[in-house]
Amino acid sequence: MEFKELIQKAKEIKKKYALENKKLGRKRWRAADYYQGFVGDVGDLGKLIMARNNLRRYEDQDKKLAHELADCLWSILVLAEELGIDIEKEFLRAKLSTLEKKKGRP
Repeated sequence: MEFKELIQKAKEIKKKYALENKKLGRKRWRAADYYQGFVGDVGDLGKLIMARNNLRRYEDQDKKLAHELADCLWSILVLAEELGIDIEKEFLRAKLSTLEKKKGRP
């Protein structure tokens, strides 16, 4: 799947959540709300990484780790859209610029 397709899929999922929230009489999520959800996902991701390093224990930890990574990616894609940022363009610009400045250094 291409990056643009991932972004589009994230937008579709976001719309489904918005419709569900509307049906349930909940407010529309904005960037701050998505950010708070992202922070929670990052916390869960951290715990699963600790489990990967034998500092915690979870059933199906690799499956849960993959899920949390996907949740974090979704949150970033949705936050970028909410904030009007072309995340694909910025990622490429930022990463290429950083790599060019390092000129082969790790």
